[in-house]
Amino acid sequence: MGANAEHHPSSKGILMADIAFVGLGTMGSVMAKRLIDAGHTVHVWNRSSAAVDELVAQGAVAAASVGEAFATGTVISILANDSAAESVFSENVLAAAPPDALHINMATVSVDAADRLAERHASASVAYVAAPVLGRPPVAAAGQLNIVAGGPENDIDRAAPYLDVLGKKTWRVGGRPSTANLVKIGVNYNLIHTLQALGESINLVERGGVDGQTFVDILTDAAYTGSAYTGYGRAIAARDYNPSFTVALGLKDLKLTEQAAAGNGASLPTAAVLHELFDAALADPAIADRDWSAIAEITRGRSA
Repeated sequence: MGANAEHHPSSKGILMADIAFVGLGTMGSVMAKRLIDAGHTVHVWNRSSAAVDELVAQGAVAAASVGEAFATGTVISILANDSAAESVFSENVLAAAPPDALHINMATVSVDAADRLAERHASASVAYVAAPVLGRPPVAAAGQLNIVAGGPENDIDRAAPYLDVLGKKTWRVGGRPSTANLVKIGVNYNLIHTLQALGESINLVERGGVDGQTFVDILTDAAYTGSAYTGYGRAIAARDYNPSFTVALGLKDLKLTEQAAAGNGASLPTAAVLHELFDAALADPAIADRDWSAIAEITRGRSA
């Protein structure tokens, strides 16, 4: 735990602590609330104040700055992209962190950014764990996320009590933090292919007169039983693209995959096609701000 954290037992005998959460978007707000409900005193900071106010009303403590958040000794963050993470966790902020501070970065960032952040934290003697998450906001609310953790074992051990509240399983993938980000990027690349495969196959059978949801029910009762197929299949069949992960974020993750592939000398033959579909979706005002599964509408629209 952080050097300045104040520990106190909950009614269930679990050790509670003062911690901080930085980045209160769709996922971050849900995750911070789960930590509050678990009995932790959670100091929250966000670049816009509305999400902070909402969580304060639910028991959080507002932090005036990221530096103030670090005074707890343990900061968990989930920011939107590389630039946000690198600007918020600057050299100056890290240099002022207390001794034995720990930062758990749960965002999906590029491998290069993860390496830069790890080096920056090491230079400031701040422990750093990369712990990107697998799952959507309802999964986070239920504490059923899969979490992929990279970093020194003792630092992941320090993070584990909080990760155990947020997820059902933490996968430890290596001592280099960016390894966790590489795994998350690989998972998201599979999901992007899943969205496109669903869009193509649902469109195919719809054009032959078959109800899209009936097809999804058949598909997910037999060959594909995972939550990605059942959840995104239903959304595509119903054209219900209420965003929990937007088209723009999907393209961001596709770009992270392309960058990681270039850095590792890996071939991605279909990435260019997928990239073009995301570009087309972002250029369409009807779906640009919808869920990333709305790329299926590009396939529908191009069908004769």
